[in-house]
Amino acid sequence: MRPLPPFEQPLMEALGLVLCEDVVSPVSLPGFDNSAMDGYAVQAADLAGASRENPIALPVVGEIAAGRAEPIVVTPGTTVRIMTGAPMPRGADSVVPVEWTDGGAARVHIAQQPSLGASVRHAGEDLQAGDKVMDRDTVLGPRQIAVLAAVGRARVTVRPRPRVVVVSTGAELREPGTRLGDGQIYDSNSYTLAAAARQAGAVVYRVGIVDDDPKKIMDTLSDQLVRADLVITSGGVSKGVYDVVKEVLTKLGTIDFPEVAMQPGKPQGFGVMGDDEVPIFTLPGNPVSAYVSFEVFVRPALRKLMGAMPYRRQTVQGVVLDGFSSPAGRRQFVRASATSGDQGWMASTVGGHGSHLLGGLSRSNALIVVPEDVTSVRAGDQAELWLLDEETG
Repeated sequence: MRPLPPFEQPLMEALGLVLCEDVVSPVSLPGFDNSAMDGYAVQAADLAGASRENPIALPVVGEIAAGRAEPIVVTPGTTVRIMTGAPMPRGADSVVPVEWTDGGAARVHIAQQPSLGASVRHAGEDLQAGDKVMDRDTVLGPRQIAVLAAVGRARVTVRPRPRVVVVSTGAELREPGTRLGDGQIYDSNSYTLAAAARQAGAVVYRVGIVDDDPKKIMDTLSDQLVRADLVITSGGVSKGVYDVVKEVLTKLGTIDFPEVAMQPGKPQGFGVMGDDEVPIFTLPGNPVSAYVSFEVFVRPALRKLMGAMPYRRQTVQGVVLDGFSSPAGRRQFVRASATSGDQGWMASTVGGHGSHLLGGLSRSNALIVVPEDVTSVRAGDQAELWLLDEETG
C-alpha cells in the first residue's frame, strides 16, 4: 500500500486530510491594531483618577465599526466610540469597555482608568507575515482549518480521500426494505463496511449485492475498478462449494487467500486487480467477521492511502471484568463494553463470541485483544483494548 499522490483541494474539502506542504502565512495576524471590546478608544493618561464616585467626562468625536477605517484622530481629552474588531484610531492607546461607562453618544462618563494598551489587539501579535503556521503531514481538523482560512488560504495541497468500492456477494442476500423469502437474509455487510470506510475518511461507493455467479462477480468488479482506489468484498472466501469469490479471483494469480490465525475472521483474501493494480480485500461473509477484519486489515490500509497516522484505533490497557476462554493458536478479538474511570479502563464482554451475533457488536465500543498463546482470560486480568469509538485522525 502506498499513499495516494497529493493534489490541491478547496479548504473545506481538506477537512480530515493530511497536509502535503508547509504553510507560510502571507499576512500578519492581526493585520492591524484593533479593539478587543465594544467601548471607547482613549488616551489612558486622560483618565487618571477616574472612579465610580468621580467619573471623568470626555467628548465623543466619532465612531468606528468593524470593517471600517475612519480618518479619525483621538487627541488629548477626547474619545472615539469603537466596536470589537474595529481598527484603532490614530492617537488612541487603550480601550475602555462600555461596561465602565454610561454609554454616552456625544459625551461619555468613564468610571475607571484602563491600563496602557488595555483591550487592544496589536498587529502581528499572533502571527507575523512569513511565519510558518503549519507543517506538512498535519491532519487538518477544524482548528487547523481556522488558521488556514485566517491567513487567506482558499486551497491547500493534501492527500485525497481514497475512493472505496464495497460489494456484498451471496444469493441469499436481499436489500433492507424489501420482502424476504425463505432462506433469505438482509444484507448488512455492505452497509457496515461502507459506513466503516466512510468513517475512516474514504469516499465510498456501495455497489450492493451480487449473487453467486462467477461471471457477474467478475464483471461487477472489473466495471468498478475505474473509480476505485481500493475494493472491499464480503462473502465467498471460505471453503464452501459456493464460495465463488475465492474461486474466480484465484484464477487472476494476483490475489492470495490465506487463513489467518485470528477469531473471528480466519478466511481472508488480499491482492490487486487490473492494469492499475487496485488493491482488493475479500472479507468473510459473517457480519462480525467482516467488521473485525475491516478494523484489523482494511482501516490501516485506508489510512496508509491517506498518509494519515495513526493507522489503527487508539489502544489502551484495561481490566477485564468477566472471564472467558480463547482458542489456542489464534488471536481473538472479543466484543466489549469499555469504560474509563478513576481506576483506569475496564471492559465487560457483550453478546456471545459467534461471528453472526450482530446484537452484541452494536452494543460494543471496544475489542478485547487476546494473544495467540492465551487460552483463558479471568476476571481481573489486564488486556489490550481497541477503542472503536475513539477517532484517530
